[in-house]
Amino acid sequence: MKRVILISILFSMAAVMRGQDINFSQFYELSLLRNPALGGFFKGDIRATTAYRSQWGSVTVPFQTSALAVETKFAVSDRSDDYASFGIQLTNDIAGDSRLGKTQFLPAITYHKVINASRNEYLSAGFLGGFVQQRFDPTRLSFDDQFVNGAYSPTNPTQAVFNNTNVTYFDISAGVAYSTIFAQDTRFYAGLGYFHANRPKVAFSPDNDIRLNPKVVLNAGVSTPLSDYDRLVIYSDIFTQGGNLQGQGGLLLNHTFLEYEDEQNLGIGAGAFIRWNDAFIPVVRFEYYKLNIGLSYDVNISQLKTASQYRGGFEVVLSFKSYLNIMSSSQQKVRCPVEF
Repeated sequence: MKRVILISILFSMAAVMRGQDINFSQFYELSLLRNPALGGFFKGDIRATTAYRSQWGSVTVPFQTSALAVETKFAVSDRSDDYASFGIQLTNDIAGDSRLGKTQFLPAITYHKVINASRNEYLSAGFLGGFVQQRFDPTRLSFDDQFVNGAYSPTNPTQAVFNNTNVTYFDISAGVAYSTIFAQDTRFYAGLGYFHANRPKVAFSPDNDIRLNPKVVLNAGVSTPLSDYDRLVIYSDIFTQGGNLQGQGGLLLNHTFLEYEDEQNLGIGAGAFIRWNDAFIPVVRFEYYKLNIGLSYDVNISQLKTASQYRGGFEVVLSFKSYLNIMSSSQQKVRCPVEF
């Protein structure tokens, strides 16, 4: 009976996840995974962000996901407020008994064209493209013909044969975004991202023409001051892929204790997010000069909540940003439209 229940749970999880990409609860910290056009939306010359999450440990082998993003930006010329940014997005995902994994290496480039400098109004376009490897370990799986006289042994032979356990493909994504500042330092952006534009072939067997479904994402963010030291921030994403529609969003209230001219702050933030029909996510965030630390936990509210006892997954995000002591530093030459 326990085996039947576990199989049902895994099939339910597969139905929910089918056709959907890696997603973090603190999605707003990993801009390139939201929309390539959001690259460079920070104050500083360089930003490095790393994230780790572990989920579903309460019902099966934990799904573990990690990411690392490095971005840099610079002014296009001394006579223009346009600027460009370059980045590299790395992710690694491992799931289930078979250690089904996916590793992505995705360079990105984004150009930010000024529309109105007095309002820090920009139109941005970005491209993300690189190589992805998928793999699994069949030695970790069990098959029906390995049960002999009702007893299972991993040494029992099986007729299941896997000629290929990994596949590598090229993946291309793009996006656009609009951003501005208005009315008492209220900051706003909205974007549209289109992922897997080339519909890469992802089947382990070359005989199967299985394609990765394109994903369309709508992004938005608003940040407004409540006082000299408090700021309310709202983030939201809506995306569709493979016939699945999902939405996530929420708010953070940030309080700054100390603020310096070069945007190195000491502060704390707290808030809550929701992933529709999936998880309620409390978040805390600490800002210590150039370093930001975010902690969150997924409280499962999906159809698996009975089996999981509302336990979803833990996530931690570390982000570092700084100016560089170089002549082309963006500190003096780049107007940053949306630093939340």
